[in-house]
Amino acid sequence: MKKIRFYIILFVLLIVYLILGKLFNLYIPCPIHFITGLYCPGCGITRMLFSMIKLDFYQAFRYNPLLFILFFPALVYFINYLYSLYKNIDSWYKKTPRIVWYIIIALLVIFGIVRNIIPWLQPIDL
Repeated sequence: MKKIRFYIILFVLLIVYLILGKLFNLYIPCPIHFITGLYCPGCGITRMLFSMIKLDFYQAFRYNPLLFILFFPALVYFINYLYSLYKNIDSWYKKTPRIVWYIIIALLVIFGIVRNIIPWLQPIDL
């Protein structure tokens, strides 16, 4: 139950951050982009979340295509994780092979490199 409370508090803090960020333009700038001028695999995620809240899925995809695609499976995965914590049952999330995590890390690294080469993948406003 403590883990579930922790995740609920984290979710509420994320919502508060998004609301305050939208109202007062309070965003955490990307340190990688600030220092190097390059876009990391996570650049554009806050704007992607705002677009998803507005149900503007094209713009959300435009801000960060890879994380947009990974968002929905990750959401299902996380809900299953919380459910298994709540019911105290063993779930498939504990049995995720390491290769899946290696593939996700490789995708993020490759996307981070490719998005700096192909201008369309950069998180710019239309």
